[in-house]
Amino acid sequence: MKVLLTNDDGIQANGLHAMRRALAELDGVEVAVIAPDANRSASARSITTRTPLWVEEVTFADGRTGFATDGTPVDCVRFGTLGLLDDFVPELIISGINHGANLGDDITYSGTVAAALEGAVLRMPAIAVSQQSMKREMDFRLGREFDFEPVARFTAQLVARLSERPISPGTLLNINCPAVEPGGIRGARETRLGKRIYRDKLELQEKDSTGRRQFRIYGDDPSFHHEDGTDFAAIADDMLSVTPLHFDLTDVERLDELREWDLSSLLPTESQPIAPER
Repeated sequence: MKVLLTNDDGIQANGLHAMRRALAELDGVEVAVIAPDANRSASARSITTRTPLWVEEVTFADGRTGFATDGTPVDCVRFGTLGLLDDFVPELIISGINHGANLGDDITYSGTVAAALEGAVLRMPAIAVSQQSMKREMDFRLGREFDFEPVARFTAQLVARLSERPISPGTLLNINCPAVEPGGIRGARETRLGKRIYRDKLELQEKDSTGRRQFRIYGDDPSFHHEDGTDFAAIADDMLSVTPLHFDLTDVERLDELREWDLSSLLPTESQPIAPER
């Protein structure tokens, strides 16, 4: 199996290399790395369209190589699927291991999840992997110390079993691992996304002589709704969380409501032309 490994923390991030080493131990698995040249956390599904992208081959400490680009995590996946790797055609996208959890509503901001989601959009199997920091925070912004080895080994074993249990086309698996003492992970659980409680507020930081103002708008202590079966609940119970995600955002139940609106009746008629701009 040919695996394209990327992330949003940058090509030198410890989490990426923990995942790379774990995958390298699997028989029959080839790994290619394309990652941002610096941290692109919270870049979500942004892409680079207005400027060309630089790519540089990088040699790692163990002598293996990868490619660094000044693009986004999604750009990295597109590089890998559009021919940068020559005859290496990815069969699986793995994004991570992210430095910090990606749970609940936070996945909409995550560059880690976005890269895996690009694989799902392309109908390729994809996995996003994130590790809670040793501070046990429930988001991706506070901690600086991580133990990546348990989730790296778990993900590698999952990859080894994909021939028996393939990921459905258009689906990605979002894996989050709790921070616990060695041997403290109580198991792994299939989950749904939980609901985040944000505590953001507008705070003026400073004002300069020209009248410009600097604000802080994102709080550092978000919480979550305690609901059984969610990814938040699994992490709180020292369980590894695996959540299947897909890209179809259509609210199917609301389609019937829209049909009742008679949308065509909102179009202007000849007797009711659209007023010209003045």
